[in-house]
Amino acid sequence: MRPLLLFLPLLSLGGCAMLLPSHDPNQAWISLQKQEGQHIQASRVDNETLSDQRYFQVSPGRHELEVRLEFEVGGKDIGQGSSGYRRTCLLKLAYSDFAAGERYQLAAGGIGFRPWARLYDGQSREVAKAKESRCGDV
Repeated sequence: MRPLLLFLPLLSLGGCAMLLPSHDPNQAWISLQKQEGQHIQASRVDNETLSDQRYFQVSPGRHELEVRLEFEVGGKDIGQGSSGYRRTCLLKLAYSDFAAGERYQLAAGGIGFRPWARLYDGQSREVAKAKESRCGDV
């Protein structure tokens, strides 16, 4: 029983690592909308690498965001009788009007071989689209 009581606090620390930090009201918060069959990571803001790949938090104004997207390309998009595969791409999105305290949502996915990403504001209005930077070994 005693070893179990000593081990329980260590288990709870693992759950704390999954929590996102609190939102700074002086910054814009950009969360990543994950879809089934894909993996999306925040990569860079204004060419600076991020330490936490789960979200973006930026000062008001213009910023360029870079995301890494891994998605499934279906076999029917490759050719008859082909099996699907995973494709990884970097996407860049520039937006000029990030507002302090605003929460944004970055949604991404793939259509065939082409990746896409869109930025939505707090009212679910599309405010920017990403451009494919490169795909392959990224």
